[in-house]
Amino acid sequence: MKKRRKKKTRVITLLFMLCFAFILISKFVEGNPSDILNLNKSFTNVKKYEPLIHDELKQYHMEKYTPVLVALMQQESRGKGGDPMQASESAGLARNTIQDPKESIRVGVKHFRRAVIYGKQRKVDFPTIIQAYNMGTGYIDYVAEHGGRHSEELAKKFSLQQVKKNPTIYNCGGNKFNFRYPYCYGDYTYSTKVSRNIQSLAESVPAAGSQKSLNF
Repeated sequence: MKKRRKKKTRVITLLFMLCFAFILISKFVEGNPSDILNLNKSFTNVKKYEPLIHDELKQYHMEKYTPVLVALMQQESRGKGGDPMQASESAGLARNTIQDPKESIRVGVKHFRRAVIYGKQRKVDFPTIIQAYNMGTGYIDYVAEHGGRHSEELAKKFSLQQVKKNPTIYNCGGNKFNFRYPYCYGDYTYSTKVSRNIQSLAESVPAAGSQKSLNF
């Protein structure tokens, strides 16, 4: 009798474990397609602006950088809002002052072009140029004076330098749990994220150009 009870208990336990495992697997399988769809949708929002970005860059004979600007927009806004390039501040305006995507792209391309030209003059690497879109051309000077090659460690040091100049402005909104804290000027991981975007966009919805665009 005891053996039967033990066997019955084992069977019930096994069934419970199998049911629990099935629920976990189901949630995992259900979640992944949703994540993939959201990711592709996000890329699609950005890709619709690719022709405008390409044409704006072409005016400066810089169309080879189209994938880079698409990836920048992906990081800045995922193609949403009236200022998808988040270019207002680069023009000396308050955040999101620009509310016309075409104007946003025009100003964003000009900002990027300045960074490329200045980066060439200062002989820094291309990841520094990408980071400068976020932190300004002052970062190019900083990197030029510290070896000429971008790193997140250098970006942190530069950020902290700017924070000390304006601690009440660059304080991550007072949120010490913000991943950037205390490096609250810009995003020290920006160049890394944009580089990943370029790769992801190329794999999911191929953009014009190639990874070679990361070179001057």
